Amino acid sequence: MKDAQPKAIYLKDYRQPDYWINKTHLSFDLEEEFTIVSSSLELTRNANAAENTPLVLHGQELELVSLHLNDKELTADDYSVDDETLVIHSLQQQNTLRCVTKIKPQDNTSLEGLYRSRTMYCTQCEAEGFRKITYYLDRPDVMSEFITKISADKKRYPLLLSNGNLIESGELDAGRHYAVWHDPFKKPCYLFALVAGDLACVEDSYTTMSGRDIVLRIFVEEKDLDKCDHAMTSLKNSMKWDEDVYGREYDLDIFMVVAVDDFNMGAMENKGLNIFNTSCVLAKPETTTDAGFQRVEGVVAHEYFHNWSGNRVTCRDWFQLSLKEGFTVFRDQEFSADMGSRTVKRVEDVSLLRTMQFAEDAGPMSHQVQPDSFIEISNFYTLTIYEKGSEIVRMIHTLLGPELFRKGSDLYFQRNDGKAATIDDFISAMADASGRDFSQFMHWYKQAGTPVVKARGQYNENDQTYTLELEQKLPSSASAKPFHIPVAMGLLGEAGSLPLKLQGQQTNIETEDNTHCVVEFTDTKQRFIFEGVKEEPVPALLRGFSAPVKLQYNHTRDDLVRLMTQDDDGFCRWDASQQFAVQVIHEVMAALVLEPAPKVDERFINALRGLLADSSLDPAMVALMLQLPSEAYLAELAVTVDVDSIHHARKRVERKIAQALHDDFMRVYCDYDHDRPYRATADDIARRSLKNIALHYLMLGTDKEAISLCERQWLNATNMTDELSAFSAIVHSTKSSLEELKTKAINDFYHKWRHEALVINHWFSVQASAPGSNTLMRVKELMEHSAFDIKNPNKLRSLIGSFTMRNPINFHNAKGEGYSFLADRIIYLNTTNPQIAARLLTPLTKWKRYDENRQNLMKAELERIKVQPKLSKDVYEVVTKSLG
Repeated sequence: MKDAQPKAIYLKDYRQPDYWINKTHLSFDLEEEFTIVSSSLELTRNANAAENTPLVLHGQELELVSLHLNDKELTADDYSVDDETLVIHSLQQQNTLRCVTKIKPQDNTSLEGLYRSRTMYCTQCEAEGFRKITYYLDRPDVMSEFITKISADKKRYPLLLSNGNLIESGELDAGRHYAVWHDPFKKPCYLFALVAGDLACVEDSYTTMSGRDIVLRIFVEEKDLDKCDHAMTSLKNSMKWDEDVYGREYDLDIFMVVAVDDFNMGAMENKGLNIFNTSCVLAKPETTTDAGFQRVEGVVAHEYFHNWSGNRVTCRDWFQLSLKEGFTVFRDQEFSADMGSRTVKRVEDVSLLRTMQFAEDAGPMSHQVQPDSFIEISNFYTLTIYEKGSEIVRMIHTLLGPELFRKGSDLYFQRNDGKAATIDDFISAMADASGRDFSQFMHWYKQAGTPVVKARGQYNENDQTYTLELEQKLPSSASAKPFHIPVAMGLLGEAGSLPLKLQGQQTNIETEDNTHCVVEFTDTKQRFIFEGVKEEPVPALLRGFSAPVKLQYNHTRDDLVRLMTQDDDGFCRWDASQQFAVQVIHEVMAALVLEPAPKVDERFINALRGLLADSSLDPAMVALMLQLPSEAYLAELAVTVDVDSIHHARKRVERKIAQALHDDFMRVYCDYDHDRPYRATADDIARRSLKNIALHYLMLGTDKEAISLCERQWLNATNMTDELSAFSAIVHSTKSSLEELKTKAINDFYHKWRHEALVINHWFSVQASAPGSNTLMRVKELMEHSAFDIKNPNKLRSLIGSFTMRNPINFHNAKGEGYSFLADRIIYLNTTNPQIAARLLTPLTKWKRYDENRQNLMKAELERIKVQPKLSKDVYEVVTKSLG
């Protein structure tokens, strides 16, 4: 780090680079102690730059060996170099710069640039990792044609991969060999990839809509060859879906995926050579849960879709990150919805958004979807950029409808193919294709925070009208302007949805039966009047979660029951169950002050009983509606988070449900507990989800039969979903009578799966999220376990992340032991993997939301981190913003 206090970078300061790199030749000589990187850059001065403009290249942790400009060796007088830049003082209009650097991938614990993951070399260059490989213009608007030569020991590294198509390979002296790859599509260096190792391959092919045959290869360790089928199927389904829905065809002759153990992210969309975290590509029933199968499908699709929304059209600068990520998340969500249950997928995505992104919006790291500044770009790979960015694209889709949205996306790709584009370019294409004005809609990109929509309804029996009044409370900013909010809605009578007739000329998108519309809410306050309403209705608002807002409407509990049981929209049914549950939990929280076991509203219990009895409902939706709001979501709703009260009230309601519906849960469990071959289909996943939520509730009671059922499921399960569900129910049980079974389960699970790293990650996570009071001690013990590796991000997320993010009652222990534990880990990781350190910091950033005692304890740990020497930009930015 050059300065004691890193400087912010601002969107307003963007300007084009002084030089373009037309072609990039790279040569990697991989040795065990070091790697020699030789680059040859064909440079052209920007027409806007003056003749004497120096060339400023980025570089970090590089040893400069030699420099040649236009075949002349440069001396120390011709250039200057420091920890972050190489400056060439004098260049011509056209230049060839040859540079040789020495790097040590085996010492690169940041997992950015070129590094070693166990016995293989791999890269991660997004966002700014390429500067750890060679001196370069490491910015996304510099797009170049790449030719890459890799040479290495053939026995140790028989596989040599890079972007594009293989154009040459051969033998070298001393048992070495080489491969040359050419990527004909210009790309920024963040999309560069290299892999060298000894990997096995699963190969398939795909015939595109124009009749081209594409070779598909997934590279994994030999032991994991039997875990690739689902990823390959997902890849082919993604290619077909992108052709059908967006008209996008794959362009290279080969598409490759490599699975890597040590990876900071989920996966990376490098052109033609996607590098994946093993957790996002490996899947088989015995070792992978249903959620794992769905994650593989979604991530494979996401990275493939990036080939167009990210690679063929890339970002002009990192302030435009949501241009590729928000759009691509929307695309992968829609793909997953088409592959499985659309309603379940929507509920899962909204649940993540409302729990985590809304909290981000309300915290010190709040930022616009198009930020105006950052210190470290890695800190902006956030839920705001990805998930809220996706919701903005979804709103455009809602406003335009599928046909006009497709017309807009076609125009966007046509105009910007091969270019580095901006969010404005995307919106302009949508506006030009549809003829609509999106100037007000752009506030979604420019304004941080989550708007609150207050809704009120009034029924006039004489006029048979229903008036809906909407008011939006804007995020706290003097310059905040009203958002353009699409509100999808319907009206429910006693027998179900009512036909709608909206008074006036306001926008109305209707279904065939005229029971659903989208009203466009554009003012601070607005009124919508529905005519011909023959009975007092219950409004079903924000169907499908049509906008990322906090909705406030004073539904009665009877209203919520009607929404839960009658609305046509699955999201609204689920949301009503969550609202009802929140009200019940808050009621119990208040009553806990006076009595140890307050009552739980019987209407809520009866509504859940009705769900379990209705065989016509999707079991997956029933399972989702039976899950109470998480402690994290309940904390998000609170002004001041009462950790203990939230935990104990939620547990009280859960146990009451378990007690009251014991026979119903037992019936459901027995109905769905049948041996059948595993399939990762929506129907089968739904059956397992309902069975296992029933088991969860049964294990909250005292029934010995339930314990026997759970133990039997744990011992006899033929898939990881059932095995892990039973294992978690045992380990998370607070019954003293189960301590012996719990110990046996923990030991036996490890012994059975000790050779499967991804399964052992579940083993860590289940123990770290257990509610018992000795969990922190157990987490510290597990850090010393031979299976734990603090250099591996998956292990860190499974153990430390699970404890700090999924175990609030223990992490927020009033003595502050959880806080000091996390701070110690952050201080260590700051010097080894700053990116992961900054991400793990998230729980401490919310310190102002808690009581005074916890505030002081959390703030003290942040202050302790802040004064550490050599604080990385990643951690510095998060800490200073949190304290500020």
